[in-house]
Amino acid sequence: MRLFKQTNIDFMGKRKMWFTSSLLVIIIGLVSLFTKGIGFGIDFLGGTEVIMEFQTPPNIFEIRNAMQKANFEQVEIKEYGEENKILIRTPKEGKGNSVADEIVSTLQTSFPKNPSKILQEQKIGPKVGSELRTNAIYAIVVSLFAILIYIGIRFKFIYGIGAVVALFHDVIVTLGVISLLDGLTPFTNFEIDQNMIAALLTLVGLSVNDTVVIFDRIRENQKIHRTMSLFDVMNKSLNETLSRTIITSGTIFLVVFVIFLFGGEVNRGFAFALTFGIVTGSYSSIYIASAVVLEYIEKRTKKSGELIK
Repeated sequence: MRLFKQTNIDFMGKRKMWFTSSLLVIIIGLVSLFTKGIGFGIDFLGGTEVIMEFQTPPNIFEIRNAMQKANFEQVEIKEYGEENKILIRTPKEGKGNSVADEIVSTLQTSFPKNPSKILQEQKIGPKVGSELRTNAIYAIVVSLFAILIYIGIRFKFIYGIGAVVALFHDVIVTLGVISLLDGLTPFTNFEIDQNMIAALLTLVGLSVNDTVVIFDRIRENQKIHRTMSLFDVMNKSLNETLSRTIITSGTIFLVVFVIFLFGGEVNRGFAFALTFGIVTGSYSSIYIASAVVLEYIEKRTKKSGELIK
């Protein structure tokens, strides 16, 4: 199945414009990450987290005051999907369910006319949280390094560099947008937890799959059209794989977007990271990975005075 029978889009001719656009988005995202940041989930921080359901929507400011009076310092309180559901997170720990019981007791005493109940409780020690943070970083770094080696061996080393640059682009842009949107609406309350890390690693896999398909078509066309410049070969290959890219990425996009809308609060961060990441992954396979390879080979060719092959 092909969406387009034949296209003739000058992808590589516009690469510098898209380089600039990507750089601008990355800068804005990094500024947001370093100033606003993204909160870590209890998976990585350690502490106690409970999700409470009230009979009627409570006032978060009043809940925060009640928790502070009960000596819950650095407590994080926010809506959890619905107005009557509240997530309460505290670095406080205790044996068994002692901290959760203390939270419930505080809320029942402070809001006797608005009964509440625990929907979910989670407790993680700080040592476990620290280990999970370290393992998450290792997982991302090792996956990027493995992709660099694999593509470098299968194609050429510069192709591996192009693919990894594109993946860095995807992860940084996605995290930047998540930071910018975090907390703006009840639908965009995000945090870095194990689900978010899983989404980023999935994004890396999907993005590199698109990149490998394009690189493979470039290699085939170089063998068929030996007199054609690399610039033209890349444009031809990108146009030939465009339909496949849109169909593959589009179907995944629709699924994760539905999960984002209707999958509940627990899956929302995971689904949003993938929904946005699918778009950036398809974009970067064309305008980052392929363009980096072309820029490098063109500059090397100008220095050596050889034809681009």
